[in-house]
Amino acid sequence: MWDAQPASAQAPKPLRPDINAFIDEMVDKHRFVRGELQRVFGRLQPRPAILRAISTPGTARPWHEFRNRNVDAARIGGGVRFWEQHAALLARASREFGVPEEIIVATIGIETLYGRITGTFRVLEALTMLAFEYPPRAELFRGELEEYLLLAREAGMDVLNVKGSYAGAMGVPQFLPSSYRKYAVDFDGDGTRNLWGEADAIGSVANYYRFFGWQTGQPVAVPVEVGDSLIDTMLAAGIKPGIKVAELRRRGVVPLQPVSDDADAALFAVEMESGPSYWLGLQNFYVITRYNRSINYAMAVNELARELRAAVRLHAPASPSAPTP
Repeated sequence: MWDAQPASAQAPKPLRPDINAFIDEMVDKHRFVRGELQRVFGRLQPRPAILRAISTPGTARPWHEFRNRNVDAARIGGGVRFWEQHAALLARASREFGVPEEIIVATIGIETLYGRITGTFRVLEALTMLAFEYPPRAELFRGELEEYLLLAREAGMDVLNVKGSYAGAMGVPQFLPSSYRKYAVDFDGDGTRNLWGEADAIGSVANYYRFFGWQTGQPVAVPVEVGDSLIDTMLAAGIKPGIKVAELRRRGVVPLQPVSDDADAALFAVEMESGPSYWLGLQNFYVITRYNRSINYAMAVNELARELRAAVRLHAPASPSAPTP
């Protein structure tokens, strides 16, 4: 279960006190074998690239740059092909979970280019580096390290050799270990939850969004004009919808697309080459930010989804709701 290294491999190195303390917790809380964990952690190598990557995330770019890199011809064309190939699975996921096919496809496209780029870091090394070498989010990643060890034991994974992102995210949808354990589903019915397979990835993305409150048939985000409104307070309120659209209208915010006055929304801005562009984020936008907390990320998923829906319609009779032959 733990690794496939031969007995003649180099002996594990001594461990730091904080890692030994973590191992003690895993033994006490979850009945792991101390010697096994010491052997596994002793074979890890430092990976400075992990700390560099998490310190300079791509989502920190200005929106217009991030959009050009992620809502492009490659992702649109690849998304159309992915949709056509998995039309029946996507239609079933949409029916069962209430999440549009294009949102599922776009999420997978932004995450891994439809499964082509799932990460080259050993997950255990990534999570260990971040848990013990990255103080800003050490608590989060210690929790994810705990979840990963539990997941590996439950699923019989090769704990040393599973590959993922620099943050320890895995598979086609790039779930962190805690999300893998909570939200992954066996969508193809083979008895396992395998997020490196497209079927389980499709079902799991849809299940994730449903869990966090996806509203079927409702919009995601709406562009607005703000005029001379005093908007700083509204922008500072954060991305969680907390004010009715009707109240925003009274404050001088003018939606440029249809949206219910009764809907809860949050005002946010993204950086265009010509200056800020203002939007209302509705409940479904907030749900996407539960997958990745970046506004740029949620905007990219929404815009790629819109492009994919339009492209698939143009490719009739490859209907997004029609099963493949």
